[in-house]
Amino acid sequence: MDQQERSSVEAEGAKERGLVHIWQAGSCSVTPERLPGWSGKTVLQAALGINHGLLLTEGGEVYSFGKLPWRVGLEETCTKSPILENALIGQHVTTVAAGSYHNGAVTESGVVYMWGNNSAGQCAVANQPYLREPNPISISDSETSPLLSVRILQLACGEEHTLALSLSREIWAWGSGCQLGLITTTFPVTKPQKVEHLAGRIVLQVACGAYHSLALVQCLPAQDMKPIPERCNHCSQLLITMTDKEDHVIISDSHCCPLGVALADSQSENHVSCSSLETLEGKSATGSQSEDCQKTFGEDEPAASESEVTSVLSNNDGQEDSGISSPGNVLFPDKKAVKEYLENLSDHPLNDSQEKSISTELEQPSREEELTACLPGPPGVSTSALNSLVVSCASAVGVRVAATYEAGALSLKKVMNFYGTTPGELGSQTGSPSPGPEGLKDTREEQVKLESMQGKKSSSLVDIREEESEGVSRRLSLPGLLSQVSPRLLRKVGRAKMRTVALTPTYSGEADALLPSLRTEVWSWGKGKEGQLGHGDVLPRLQPLCVKSLDSKEVIQLSAGGHHSLALTAKSQVYSWGSNTFGQLGHLNSPTTVPRLAKVCDDSGVWSTAAGPDYSLFLVDGEDFQPGLYYSGREETKENNSPGNNCTKSPTLLLACSKLGYISSVTAGGDDCLALVDRNIMGYIASLHELASTERRFYCKLSEIKSQVLRPLLGLDNLGTATTVQQLQDMASRFSKLCYLIGQHGASLSSFLHGIKEAKSLAILKHSSLFLDSYTEYCTSVTNFLVMGGFMLLAKPAIDFLGKKQELLQDLAEMKEENIQLVEVLNTLFFLPVRRLHNYARVLLKLATCFEVTSPEYQKLQDSSSCYETLAVHLNRKRKEAEYTLSFWKTFPGKMTDSLRRPERRLICESSNRGLSLQHSGRFSVNWFILFNDALVHAQFSTHHIFPLSTLWVEALSEEAGNVNGLKVTTPEEHFILLSSTPQEKTKWLRAISQAVDQALRGTSDLPPYGSGGNIQRQEPPISRSAKYTFYKDPRLKDATYDGRWLSGKPHGRGILRWADGRMYSGMFRNGLEDGYGEYKIPNKALTKDDHYVGYWKEGKMCGQGVYSYATGEVYEGCFQDNMRHGHGLLRSGKLTSSSPSMFIGQWVMDKKTGYGVFDDITRGEKYMGTWQDDLCQGNGVVVTQFGLYYEGAFSNNKMMGTGILLSEDDTVYEGEFSDDWTLSGKGTLTLPNGDYIEGLFSGEWGSGIKIAGTYFKPSLYDSEKDRPKALRKLGILAVPADEKWKAVFEECWHQLGCENPGQGDRWKAWDSIAVALTTNRRQHKDSPELLSRSHTQTLESLEFIPQHVGAFTLEKYENIKKYLIKACDTPLHPLGRLVETLVAVYRMTYVGVGANRRLLQEAVREIKSYLKRIFQLIRFLFPDLPEEGSTIPLLVTETKRRKSFCSGKMDSRSESPEPGYVVTSSGLLLPVLLPRLYPPLFMLYALDNEREEDIYWECVLRLNKQSDTALLSFLGVQLKFWPVTVSILGESKKVIPNTKDVCFASAVECLQQISTTFTPSDKLKVIQQTFEEISQSVLETLQEDFLWSMDDLFPVFLYVVLRARIRNLGSEVHLIEDLMDPYLQHGEQGIMFTTLKACYYQIQHEKLT
Repeated sequence: MDQQERSSVEAEGAKERGLVHIWQAGSCSVTPERLPGWSGKTVLQAALGINHGLLLTEGGEVYSFGKLPWRVGLEETCTKSPILENALIGQHVTTVAAGSYHNGAVTESGVVYMWGNNSAGQCAVANQPYLREPNPISISDSETSPLLSVRILQLACGEEHTLALSLSREIWAWGSGCQLGLITTTFPVTKPQKVEHLAGRIVLQVACGAYHSLALVQCLPAQDMKPIPERCNHCSQLLITMTDKEDHVIISDSHCCPLGVALADSQSENHVSCSSLETLEGKSATGSQSEDCQKTFGEDEPAASESEVTSVLSNNDGQEDSGISSPGNVLFPDKKAVKEYLENLSDHPLNDSQEKSISTELEQPSREEELTACLPGPPGVSTSALNSLVVSCASAVGVRVAATYEAGALSLKKVMNFYGTTPGELGSQTGSPSPGPEGLKDTREEQVKLESMQGKKSSSLVDIREEESEGVSRRLSLPGLLSQVSPRLLRKVGRAKMRTVALTPTYSGEADALLPSLRTEVWSWGKGKEGQLGHGDVLPRLQPLCVKSLDSKEVIQLSAGGHHSLALTAKSQVYSWGSNTFGQLGHLNSPTTVPRLAKVCDDSGVWSTAAGPDYSLFLVDGEDFQPGLYYSGREETKENNSPGNNCTKSPTLLLACSKLGYISSVTAGGDDCLALVDRNIMGYIASLHELASTERRFYCKLSEIKSQVLRPLLGLDNLGTATTVQQLQDMASRFSKLCYLIGQHGASLSSFLHGIKEAKSLAILKHSSLFLDSYTEYCTSVTNFLVMGGFMLLAKPAIDFLGKKQELLQDLAEMKEENIQLVEVLNTLFFLPVRRLHNYARVLLKLATCFEVTSPEYQKLQDSSSCYETLAVHLNRKRKEAEYTLSFWKTFPGKMTDSLRRPERRLICESSNRGLSLQHSGRFSVNWFILFNDALVHAQFSTHHIFPLSTLWVEALSEEAGNVNGLKVTTPEEHFILLSSTPQEKTKWLRAISQAVDQALRGTSDLPPYGSGGNIQRQEPPISRSAKYTFYKDPRLKDATYDGRWLSGKPHGRGILRWADGRMYSGMFRNGLEDGYGEYKIPNKALTKDDHYVGYWKEGKMCGQGVYSYATGEVYEGCFQDNMRHGHGLLRSGKLTSSSPSMFIGQWVMDKKTGYGVFDDITRGEKYMGTWQDDLCQGNGVVVTQFGLYYEGAFSNNKMMGTGILLSEDDTVYEGEFSDDWTLSGKGTLTLPNGDYIEGLFSGEWGSGIKIAGTYFKPSLYDSEKDRPKALRKLGILAVPADEKWKAVFEECWHQLGCENPGQGDRWKAWDSIAVALTTNRRQHKDSPELLSRSHTQTLESLEFIPQHVGAFTLEKYENIKKYLIKACDTPLHPLGRLVETLVAVYRMTYVGVGANRRLLQEAVREIKSYLKRIFQLIRFLFPDLPEEGSTIPLLVTETKRRKSFCSGKMDSRSESPEPGYVVTSSGLLLPVLLPRLYPPLFMLYALDNEREEDIYWECVLRLNKQSDTALLSFLGVQLKFWPVTVSILGESKKVIPNTKDVCFASAVECLQQISTTFTPSDKLKVIQQTFEEISQSVLETLQEDFLWSMDDLFPVFLYVVLRARIRNLGSEVHLIEDLMDPYLQHGEQGIMFTTLKACYYQIQHEKLT
């Protein structure tokens, strides 16, 4: 209850919850009284011993009352009013337990306190008879290191022992006796020890009787229990065979696998292994049990009633199991020891037959073991085991009976097992009623022995008692002899079982984690003299053993009394076993050693139990949800106060208790019973009880439907098609799942009522999604089943057995009317759960009204209530839709039904009323339109067409077009117009189709709409959407499947298109065609590889940039148009290792190489650079080879034909006619390296002897210098002019800027194109961010700002343009960047490898100049106010920094030599961007070209550098006044002495060395200028006065610096500057300095060292 309420009724309210009432047991007439002297604190839990009790209050305090002999000062007296246990103050106790004479408490932190009688060590302290005060005990797990203390959840106390359940769900025990379950015989155990036997299992609850213990354990998950296979793993033969003889059946499981013995791995959890020496447990069991039975029959006691014995038999559970499964048992060294132990145990000498049986048992491996482990084994083993067993029984019974059992009982048992679903899910199978699923895994020896012993006494082995079993509806009875059972019956049984597989609930792990599990087992151990262990005998057990007959009974609570035990199930039934002296078991049978159903009251369910020493208490759901209390057991009679054998024959209702209020829990002690009662304030408690009670009843109802209706239905044979069966099984499994959840919820509500009862911890609130989902799932499967006509199909086969139960069914379905159709009943029955949702909503609302409207509880309850209500309404609507659809299928023509009817398909509306017709349809045509929730069907006479809704667009036609009431329907391949009869009809259809399409696209039809109702008018479905579609008639796309975005019936946006022949396109679409970026695969059947294209498309064709990888291994990267290679592209053929690797880069036209291109034939080591036509070399071109040959000239049909020039490596030159590759033919001139030349007619192949008819000239020595370079000067004339090269690349760039021809077009349109290119590329790369680095992204962002130009063009604007260009060229996503990237690629392709030929140097330089010119044209187009080449930008006055000229000394007025950078030139603007990228191949060519000169130069440099500074200065003739006297080295000044080296002018030398690290001529010139300034600086320091350089003074000093700088490729640097520097610089200051450097270079080459 929440705070506000508590404060409002503080005085009263505290007394309204947890009121304690106590009365004397056995006196039905006594009125329960309030506990005297009790202050009235709310009590959460009470515990009673024999003469005392404990109370736990809400504040976590503990009070004691009664006889407390351990307390100081209270040894003799009996305290009626409770006394606070001071030792526990401040500990906040969460649960308490009382044994007969000792107590325990558990605190919030999981610590256990014990006090009271300790004579048997039950308080975990050694050598102390009493513990007077609560004393903390330490429980620590020795297996963990370091030792961890174990946190405890729950305690249970018996007479002399205590059990604790830890947080990790393991049991710890201490005290004395076999009821501890520990492997020890030394008692007392004062240090808590773990019960190893249940370690690793999840224990849910423990209970202690006086001398026995019970544990509720969660079953192992299903996958651990595999069903026994039907066929042998190896040879696939059936493992069990049946032969039908005239009067009996032989069932044989002796299958011998011809392929070797297969060990089935279906060992269940109970059989770990069986050692050759069997363990104590099993032996004690069998041995003394037979003795025990003999005692029953053989001695003079009257035999127990037949039914009782039978129940022992049929429910007997194998102790053998326990023997096998307890690895920790004490093993006895030999048979003798066993025998001795048994004799001691039973105090009776064993007679011969038993000894024999023991010895046989010891020698034979366990029969059960054999069954599970060696089923497919050889026949010898099993039969021999059986035979010996039969021998051991022969003394007790006639051989014939035993033999029958050998053949019959065992095998039949196995057959039953075989068809079993999970062990323990076996129920009644034939008509005769009989006990439930107890006996599935019992030990066969045991059973045979017992049965054979009493074979003479009991004519039938069947217990004639109705058993409420969860099993299958009929069960095979075992008559005395098996001959009556026909194989047909057996097979039928088998079939029924096979089908039930679907009903094993699919336990959802989620629900099991959140709510109490129902898949439980009961384990018991301790003394069993009265049968209180439930194993069908009266033997003690040292270790926990599973009570098999309670498997699958869904036990949720255990109570242990003095000598009896109670188990409460989720179905509100109680099973009881043990001593029944006073009728405490709740049934009339004398003591029972196996669990029996107690008859508490006729119709109501029990939801809580308590067991006292000789009586039981049951809390039962009353009429008005107020719990009633039943009592069963010892009664005190007034006349004779000595407790005699008076017992209540059946549980009686204690009326006095019903008047108390709402009892939340009861506790039983010695002579007293105690009840905790709540008063019903504002109906809160009543509502909780109502919720719990109805939920439990609902579970019982669902279980009954499951067992009485669903199971038999699943067992039927003639259920129609496989799909129907599948549907039914699906529904059944969902039903099971829901049923299980309800059962769990009922159990959780029962335990909730025992606790604090806070609304917010209700499972239905906390885990509402679990409930909502389960109901929704179930309802979906039921409606699907309904739509498929499932209930109609079921009605026919089910009429046989359900017809008889019509009343039961109607009762279950809560239908009162007379003669209703079976279909109707079934229909109502399976929709029952939906009604339950209304109840949830109602009760939650009731609970909400108990709170303040502002409180969070109110809000939560209110919200949940509306959630359940909404779902109920929604599910009812779903049911109506399903029924409407079903009625439609009934009237629909048959053939079409089969193809159209689907479980999830629902009808929305159809046009049978002629409300809708097709425009322009023929007079006699029939057009019927049916709208489902996933498709629009257009049906004609015999055909129909289905249009999926996800690809259907509908719009109303405008009225003025004459299409009155027209609807236009668009699908990917059809467009039609529907005319409706009236405007209302049109609106109805438009709305229906729109909503259906919207729903189909959302795909959320199974969830209730949020908000009040579902009839809110939704907006139109989106025109653009994602959907999947398979084309059926479009010729291009026939049978292709498209999955992606759509717009008005056409693929539009991103999608994937797959053709039937394996082709696939994935990428962008536009108006139904591939358009944009995409990937395309075409399987190549011959090569079993794919052709693969990645790139751009336009209107369904490859267009734009792309990469096409052919299956052959060729790869083309470049431009496409109309699916053809068109534009600039690169084609790689073959790997370097393959037969003919080659590479072409250049222009393509209509899939052919046409225009300028470079072809690298890697095999022949040749490179062709020239024009092409139709894939052939045609026109002018240049060829270089790896051997240094160079040809330039005309080509025709791939051959050198016509005029050309051929140079060899040694400068031999031929100019003239050619007829084939390297073949001279016709007129020409051959010039030799020394200048001699031959003119005439030549013929023959170069390098293999050439015939010459001509004249030999030897020019005079004086002419030779002039003439010699003549031929070389001409190089390049016959090559393709630089401006003609790579036209396609530049054209492409212009196209990207939106211009048809270079320089023609709209500038703003160009800027738009750039913006579009940047954003689309960025968007495309966003999907794969790894392609874009962060700096790249920043570059792109800064490129979005276009430099603005307003007013005069200034230097600042020039700088801005320059910055913009640098950024633009940094990213290939910008058209300029792309252009530069492509140019760099083609340049490198041309001049690297074979192309690194010194003859190509001038060609390479021309090419760069051409690039500059053409890119400058582009930039002038984008920035029109950029002045043209060579014009000057006017300087603002402020910018003029006046400084002294370097050489002349007068102030520089700027008129003579403008500074670089202020004159606009293409090289000044673009070389900084372009040259660094092209530098390596270009510089390589310079180095090759100047190789000879540079070798001479380098030799001189090395030689001269051997001299010391002073020597070199004097050798070069530097004036003495310029010689440095002191130099500073690392900050210290040192004198220059004759042998110092490399210190003079060091800074200038260092400066000049940087020339090699720069790229552009302007940068290199700046380095030279700096060097000069450094020299001046040094000289100034030496001279200490201003002076003017003259060239004669300067040159030697500079020469010294150049020599000392030791620049290896100085010649190349000089030539590069000369070729590429801006012409206007030649006469300026930098020009003069450059000339000086050049002069030094030549000077050093020709330096004569004298």
